[in-house]
Amino acid sequence: MPWRIGPAARAGGARPDPYRVWMSEVMLQQTTVAAVTAYFQRFVARWPRVEDLAAAQDGEVMAEWAGLGYYARARNLLACARTVVRNHGGVFPASALGMRALPGVGPYTASAVAAICYDEPAVVVDGNVERVMARLFAVLDPLPGSKPELVRLAGLVTPDLRPGDYAQAVMDLGATICTPRNPACGICPLLGVCEAQHLGIAAELPRKLEKAEKPVRQGVAWLATRGGLVLVERRAERGLLGGMLGFPSDGWDGTALGAPFAADWQSLGEVKHTFTHFHLILQVRTSDSDANPQRGEFMQLNPDDLPTLMRKAYDLAFQGKTPR
Repeated sequence: MPWRIGPAARAGGARPDPYRVWMSEVMLQQTTVAAVTAYFQRFVARWPRVEDLAAAQDGEVMAEWAGLGYYARARNLLACARTVVRNHGGVFPASALGMRALPGVGPYTASAVAAICYDEPAVVVDGNVERVMARLFAVLDPLPGSKPELVRLAGLVTPDLRPGDYAQAVMDLGATICTPRNPACGICPLLGVCEAQHLGIAAELPRKLEKAEKPVRQGVAWLATRGGLVLVERRAERGLLGGMLGFPSDGWDGTALGAPFAADWQSLGEVKHTFTHFHLILQVRTSDSDANPQRGEFMQLNPDDLPTLMRKAYDLAFQGKTPR
């Protein structure tokens, strides 16, 4: 992984860069390594130091983040970088407690940076580590209620020696061997000490409470074009897709603003998208009227700057063609 320093390199004196580790951990929240890697490489190529990111324009960072989802992370990324530069001289705090004081940094990210970069024996618990601990100690109580106990148990086995290497090893163990389905117990380094494997219930753990079915919301997006320009607006900083470019829309995010101008809007169909707490069916309507919009502005649009939902609407409207 491009943000890691392996044990052999560390033994030779190489040290992990807290900026790169922090950025990777923020990106990896609720997102896979496969999805994150290309974004991470683009970010560090464009903003190689925390000072560079802190000085970046909000819109540029949000556009680079487009498609990665959970957009509050991008806003927190900027807020944290600017705090590190303004209050800490561009140096990330060397402890989990210090990291926790930064904007948008939770217990897991704080512990991960402290352990990996500064060798603090902080307790690092992500979803992979939860699964390993639930099986290692045969914790039968379901998540999320059992999480405090899993964190406590993880603390019991966190070593003082090379805690950063240990933290990454346990995360990798969960990602590659102690997997959610069909764990490879036969090649696991914890074979013989894992209580769930001994009981024959490893694949059943961790248990989880059944999730309620997600509700379905309906909404409308209006795609207007004029002379090759597209009508877009910058969404409010707070809320869904906060700070991102998007097409005027409503009915799905708590707003009921109506069309951006009166016109003979033509229905193009619908796109579907799933957020954390609901499914969305978004009706897409289009017009090329010359009326002055009450919302947004006409501009040359790079569709790669759009969040996934709005990109789906764009692709439906233009189907690979250039807007006219």
